[in-house]
Amino acid sequence: MNKFLLLFAFGAILWSCQSSMRPDKLPVLGIPSSDANGDSIPHRIPDFSLIDQDSNVVTNETFAGKAYVADFFFIACPTICPKTSRQMLRIYEHFKDEPRLALLGHTLAPKYDTVAALNRYAKNLGVSSDKYHYVTGDQQTIYKLAPEYMNVAIDDADAPGGINHSGYLVLVDKDRHIRSFCNGTDPADVDRFILDIETLMNEK
Repeated sequence: MNKFLLLFAFGAILWSCQSSMRPDKLPVLGIPSSDANGDSIPHRIPDFSLIDQDSNVVTNETFAGKAYVADFFFIACPTICPKTSRQMLRIYEHFKDEPRLALLGHTLAPKYDTVAALNRYAKNLGVSSDKYHYVTGDQQTIYKLAPEYMNVAIDDADAPGGINHSGYLVLVDKDRHIRSFCNGTDPADVDRFILDIETLMNEK
């Protein structure tokens, strides 16, 4: 079983075990590793460096002290991306005035989704680049990042748009831990996810 499947399975088990009542604190999801002493280390999003729609370098430090919601998409995607993009916009609007939350959209088709294309895309949606970063970079680098966010991205000539990809939205806290995820094509699941974001914002 590859790393993505292990990470997703573990996260899904933890998520499904949450009480139907709203928790006071969200779990830390993902497959933990161990240090030299055998102590458990929670999964963390690794270092990355990408370029956003304003030609700014976006790294982990861009989100220092903030949580963020991440997804993987491409502008010409004919299937799930229009649905997930609408849900990301819902989250953007809901938390527009929450300075401790940002959004991060990774393009899976950087050959076509250039900085200029992402800039036009963001302007057409009316989102602020200070809060919502659409990033591009080396395609294989982004593909390798996807499993770290419990997503999958694979070249597939038979898939619509040539990329087989999942549509999960992922909540990452200020310590780079995954705290929740949802099916970005399911508005009801996104409703639950928004409540999870609010829970994280209220954590002590």
